[in-house]
Amino acid sequence: MVFAIEEINNSTELLPGIKLGYQIHDSCASVPLAMHVTFQLSNGLDPVFYTNNNCSQSGMVMAIVGESGSTPSISMSRIIGSFNIPQVSHFATCACLSDKQQFPSFFRTIPSDQFQSDALAKLIKHFGWTWIGAVRSDSDYGNNGMASFLDAAQKEGICVEYSESFHRTHPHSRIQRVADVIHRSTAMVVVAFVASGDMRILLKELVREPSPPRQWIGSESWVTDPDLLSFSICAGAIGFGIQQSIIPGLREFLLDLSLTKVAASPLLTEFWEDAFNCRLGEVMDERVCDGTEEIERIQNPYTDTSQLRITNMVYKAVYALAHAIHNAVCQDMNATTQCDKYTETKQVLTQLKKVNFSKNGYDVSFDANGDPVARYELVNWQRSERGSIEMVTVGLYDASLPEGQEFLINRNLTWVDGSTQVPVSVCSDSCPPGTRKVLQKGKPICCYDCIPCPEGEISNVTDSPDCFACPEELWPNAKKDACFPKPVEFLSFDEVLGIILAAFSVAGACLAIIIAAVFFHHRTSPIVRANNSELSFLLLFSLTLCFLCSLTFIGAPSDWSCMLRHTAFGITFVLCISCVLGKTIVVLMAFRATLPGSNVMKWFGPLQQRMTVVSFTFIQVLICAIWLGLSPPFPMKNLILYKKRIILECALGSAFGFWVVLGYIGLLAIFCFVLAVLARKLPDNFNEAKLITFSMLIFCAVWITFIPAYVSSPGKFTVAVEIFAILASSFGLILCIFAPKCYIILFKPEKNTKKHLMNKNDS
Repeated sequence: MVFAIEEINNSTELLPGIKLGYQIHDSCASVPLAMHVTFQLSNGLDPVFYTNNNCSQSGMVMAIVGESGSTPSISMSRIIGSFNIPQVSHFATCACLSDKQQFPSFFRTIPSDQFQSDALAKLIKHFGWTWIGAVRSDSDYGNNGMASFLDAAQKEGICVEYSESFHRTHPHSRIQRVADVIHRSTAMVVVAFVASGDMRILLKELVREPSPPRQWIGSESWVTDPDLLSFSICAGAIGFGIQQSIIPGLREFLLDLSLTKVAASPLLTEFWEDAFNCRLGEVMDERVCDGTEEIERIQNPYTDTSQLRITNMVYKAVYALAHAIHNAVCQDMNATTQCDKYTETKQVLTQLKKVNFSKNGYDVSFDANGDPVARYELVNWQRSERGSIEMVTVGLYDASLPEGQEFLINRNLTWVDGSTQVPVSVCSDSCPPGTRKVLQKGKPICCYDCIPCPEGEISNVTDSPDCFACPEELWPNAKKDACFPKPVEFLSFDEVLGIILAAFSVAGACLAIIIAAVFFHHRTSPIVRANNSELSFLLLFSLTLCFLCSLTFIGAPSDWSCMLRHTAFGITFVLCISCVLGKTIVVLMAFRATLPGSNVMKWFGPLQQRMTVVSFTFIQVLICAIWLGLSPPFPMKNLILYKKRIILECALGSAFGFWVVLGYIGLLAIFCFVLAVLARKLPDNFNEAKLITFSMLIFCAVWITFIPAYVSSPGKFTVAVEIFAILASSFGLILCIFAPKCYIILFKPEKNTKKHLMNKNDS
């Protein structure tokens, strides 16, 4: 401070013609002593103040630089704020001092702890630490700083295992209890918002007993204190410190000491005698300081100007006040500056709010709360090659930069025990994708269990609080961290079941064509002519269509295939049953015609038979046309039947239409079965009624069992059941009606005669 004042007094640009006076008081970190001095300064009662014309108002102080502690600064500011006396602190960082309603005249050149607390929380979040311990000084600095840090940490999702406070004046048992908490804790990282003097006492207690390694995160008060570098348990500590600076001429000023200057200052006298182990003045049995001592050769904090941090804050505080006084008392007139020696503290206070200048490359200004722009250096305690611990600047933090860009780490860090691997400090390991966090009862939010996502749900980020369901057409993979399309399932020509059914379908159609060819080749034979060859050929044609229509049920459903499969099935089966019904009626009418006086055959000749088939078939065509017109079948993705796959099937459109089509077929089949039963005992070696009865019995049995099987079969097996019913009933008809006749035609030609047909006594 003296150096800065002498620079200003020797300046021709700042306060020309005006000399700044000063007094330096040592509060000894005592609030009562600081209060006593404050009352003296505010009342102007100090007799040392000069009263001649060279000074301003007698004994009236213009401003105060200090205090270095937050608690004394709070007490001082409450007093001098009422008198509008500006106070600029170089080291009081409590965020509470930014409250202008309580402390209207307080300013500082060191950033508020609010900025440091936010920076510490972001630093911890940056390295992935979510489980930490916290210790603080039991003072305004520690309590308010830690409160700000805990708020910032909570916003960043950081949990605190413990938060302990202590003060150097507390009993040893209190310090020991804090050390025991640190020893027993599970948190690897410890944040210490502690004053330098308090930290020294805590570290001394910690080194008494070996403890697990801890990664220390320090506030600026102790993490940049060179006197604490001797504690090896803090190797790897990181924290924020005030930026290092260079003050030109300061080292030369400090070394420019003569015995006369030293003797004039009690403070320098004590320093000189301690540094050179001599005494100023005659003292028995001790060496007298004779002026040959060379202060340049001494290595101690006084001569070391390589770590100017807080010193620069004092330097800037003095210059800020000088600029405020200059702006209050000086005016630029005709290229010269004229200054009035008389001003009031209120004017200085007003001008202090407006100061904005640069000194040695550093900007000085205050915001509305009296705080400067927050800029810190990130400091890391690293072991040198010699084995000693050194403070190394590894990065910067600038609170004025946009969100997310405040940090700049430009050097490698070393951690606890000299490791280059970032230590882990979490209550619970991160939950991988595919799981979700479930909080442990009674513990902070950072302590949780990882529970696998339930079926059908995923989580694709680490530490996900919830799982979410996949879209309807997607399903989780095995790890449950991604959704993939569900496999689409339908009865295809590529699978074994589809190939078997298609083979039987084609085989049945070929069998019907072969039988038709045999019948056509033997169309003049009695057995073919006796069984109504026209209806037989039409029946074989319809059976061929029945076999082939089952192929439309295989393959991926489309709009056309869905409409075709059900309508083709319904129409071809009605055509088939109509032909069988016609043949049954012909058998009944033929034997009725043999009765005396009967003339029924003329009412059921070939034309009537054709009309019967056409009429029954037309009714089914009409039913199908209405069904397709109102609510036709359509392809549909069934997402309900199975969770893990999609069933591609044909929706009926109108279930009523489908069951009407099926019911009409059943009605004709039952009618045909009844007629065939009535005609089964009519005499004729080639009476078809018995064969039709058996075929209709098989047909009805197949379709009666089809209904429950169709309703209960899942997915593609529903289609397979329908195809099986079509094939089974078709094979039943073709084998029961045509197989015996083909057997006689091909293997028993001697029975294929008119005589044998008319032999009613043969069985």
